Amino acid sequence: MDESKLNALAEWTIEAGLIGLLETELLAGFCARAVFAGLPIASGLLVIDTLHPVYEGNAVRWRRDEPEASFTGYGRTTPGLNEDRWRASPFFHLIDTGEDWLRRRVTPESCAEFPAVATAAEEGMTDYVGVLNRFEPEGAIADWDGLFSAWTTDQPGGFSDQEIAGLLRVLPGLAMAMKSITLARMASTLLETYLGRDACNSVWSGRIARGVADRIDAVLWFSDLRGYTRITDNAPPEQIIPLLNDYADAVISAVQEAGGDVLKLIGDGVLAIFRPEDGDAEGRARACRAALDAVRKARATIALLNPQREAAGQPVTEMYAGLHIGEVFFGNIGSAHRLDFTVVGPAVNETSRIAEMCRSADQTVLVSSAFAAAAGGAEAGLVCVGRYALRGVRLPQELFTLEPDRA
Repeated sequence: MDESKLNALAEWTIEAGLIGLLETELLAGFCARAVFAGLPIASGLLVIDTLHPVYEGNAVRWRRDEPEASFTGYGRTTPGLNEDRWRASPFFHLIDTGEDWLRRRVTPESCAEFPAVATAAEEGMTDYVGVLNRFEPEGAIADWDGLFSAWTTDQPGGFSDQEIAGLLRVLPGLAMAMKSITLARMASTLLETYLGRDACNSVWSGRIARGVADRIDAVLWFSDLRGYTRITDNAPPEQIIPLLNDYADAVISAVQEAGGDVLKLIGDGVLAIFRPEDGDAEGRARACRAALDAVRKARATIALLNPQREAAGQPVTEMYAGLHIGEVFFGNIGSAHRLDFTVVGPAVNETSRIAEMCRSADQTVLVSSAFAAAAGGAEAGLVCVGRYALRGVRLPQELFTLEPDRA
């Protein structure tokens, strides 16, 4: 083992954390340099908790005989098979015993003790080292308070004591780098989850000053659920959140797949925008047609969802949607300590009123005359349903809906 190369590895790891390499690049670079320094590593695994709406944590794996490291998110450790696997792992043993690391030479006894060691044996390994580099309580990420790592070798006789000592010496730097990269990923994920993609990019790039807003041209979407108040009055309380989640998933997925950006969830309501890529008429037309595609996709998904919910004895509903196009302000609005990145302007209010008019007009989707003109009118499958007075809007408006055979 070369001490100067080991010191160079420690320096590189700190620089990698400052640069913000991808997790796979970090682990692959670390392992390659560790092997160059004389540590006979055949595989490395990093596991760290995260804050994500779907995943509990992330795992990064490197194997000497594979060209690249892999990155995967894993689900919640809920009671059942996942929990049983977790409790049988060396990592759980470290938490349970309070130890910082463990070493198991690959033997029949250690294979029986830990399934992870048995897997290492199947891969031809001779030694297994598991490590927990703990964070201080105030530096914890979600439920876990450290970086778990596992290292194997196929060297005859396993790791030497000197090699394990060298590995343990450089791992705190790797834990610090991994924590830094994970926190950056978490921040980006949470911003996108709670603000939407466009707002996330704006905030992440530094547009966080109160009152800073861009004047943009946008297709506006406002949708809500039919009879939501009646459903909440009559359904058991424990059914309300699953209902909102099921229908929000149908609507939000449709909007995002069509290129839109969801800005706000207001109870059963969804506010979204579709921004024209180009400011010309064709760009506006594409944005309008993308919104119409999202309407069709959401309605098709709900049509498949409702029979499933009915079969389970759960309440069902439909989506109402109002679409409009116009100029709005897009940016930070609120107090000095609580901001919202959203759109405001008369066009936003008109979109909400158009969605409300769906009930009176007996339609599931209504669009403004400005939207219809930008989308291409009849060519986009839109037909006029009449002229209506919108609450809070000075002049009546012609409203349009999708032709039945193109809905």
